[in-house]
Amino acid sequence: MSIHPEVTIGHVHLTVSDLDRALVFYRDLLGFEITTRYGDSAVFLSAGGYHHHIALNTWAGKGATPPPSGHTGLYHVAILYPSRKELARIVQKLIDEKYPVTGTADHGVSEAIYLNDPDGNGVELYCDRPRNTWKVKNDGEVEMVTEVLDVDNLLAELL
Repeated sequence: MSIHPEVTIGHVHLTVSDLDRALVFYRDLLGFEITTRYGDSAVFLSAGGYHHHIALNTWAGKGATPPPSGHTGLYHVAILYPSRKELARIVQKLIDEKYPVTGTADHGVSEAIYLNDPDGNGVELYCDRPRNTWKVKNDGEVEMVTEVLDVDNLLAELL
């Protein structure tokens, strides 16, 4: 049995060590809006009025430490932007705010920017290319690559 093709991943719920610090990243830098707050222990955020795309909590305790390197866990959460122009807007904001980027990539099917939130959780900001431009192998698998992203070309979307 295959999963229905319209199934999507609805939200990610992250443990953080400092809720206010995490809000500076997800709300103030990335622009998500608070939809629900549970005192000083959890907050739900969304884009476009959905109940929540991202939930943050300090249920493991304020000041909790991230898992050590080399262990299993979340590699990164990916945030899909609706267009190159919207991805370019957030990239420009990261540059303006001097927020550290850990990497960039052109995956053939998408263009991506990688960074870490204040708790070390990996975050990918990306936009897909039109599906009709994706290369598909003879066996039906989508061909993806990891090549250098032309950031200047991406930022030209803002001109």
